[in-house]
Amino acid sequence: MPFPHIVTRPGELLAYLFQAWPETKKNQVRHWLKFSAVTVNGRIVTQFDHPLRPGDKIVIQPKGWAGPGTLLPANIRIRREDADIIVIEKPAGLLSIASASESERTAYAILTDHVRLGHRQSRERVWIVHRLDRETSGLMVFAKNEPAKRALQENWTAAEKKYLAVVEGAPPGGSGLLDCHLDESDPLKVHRAPPGPGTRRALTRYRVMKKGEAASLVELTLETGRRHQIRVQLADAGCPIVGDKKYGAKTNPGRRLALHASALRFSHPGTGEEMHFVSALPGELGRLV
Repeated sequence: MPFPHIVTRPGELLAYLFQAWPETKKNQVRHWLKFSAVTVNGRIVTQFDHPLRPGDKIVIQPKGWAGPGTLLPANIRIRREDADIIVIEKPAGLLSIASASESERTAYAILTDHVRLGHRQSRERVWIVHRLDRETSGLMVFAKNEPAKRALQENWTAAEKKYLAVVEGAPPGGSGLLDCHLDESDPLKVHRAPPGPGTRRALTRYRVMKKGEAASLVELTLETGRRHQIRVQLADAGCPIVGDKKYGAKTNPGRRLALHASALRFSHPGTGEEMHFVSALPGELGRLV
């Protein structure tokens, strides 16, 4: 179920909706009312001047749109859905999009089924904007139309993308910049390599948030977006991500890769509004530090 908005002072319903959902076009808000998508204390209300009192609970459930907090199959949690985007929290162990070995159980397939409302013949679909590794959990954004996809991807380098990782040991100092060139030609594993025609530069800023004897919590901000960038660079710095056997980790107490996409900040492709989402470190990773 979507999370409710709690009214804090008296007012009329439509004015409150405009204020509480400023990123949504006013015509869309009016459609919510007209088509019975607004509930007050669990009751559908369509009257624009319905009086509100402090403590009233407002929930928006547009037909076909999931409200914030809605849980989809495979434990995908919706953080926001509108006409242009769907922002989700992806669990670890779920592919972003199909591969040669997995064609059905992916975030892409589940979201496509969601926007089609279960009608297989529907032409509704989502567009992939970026990817997370299967083993990585956290925030992802999908587009709901091609213009939104193009706008997001064209401006993706300007988007702020932060991750949290639990690593073996710790990177040098309290903060710094990981800067190297990566060879991505091997489909199974990325390698650090000298600069050359077959490599691309990778830049990641890091900040040690909590340092322990065996493991540390590190916040990472991507300046570039290369495949396995964070995993390779942390391993190269002598502190591989816990659970990342492919890149040299020796421990795996959480039985998963200890990497989480924790924050996204980008411009909405339809309205230009700044979107900012934060996702807490999953409990199984937090317990490692």
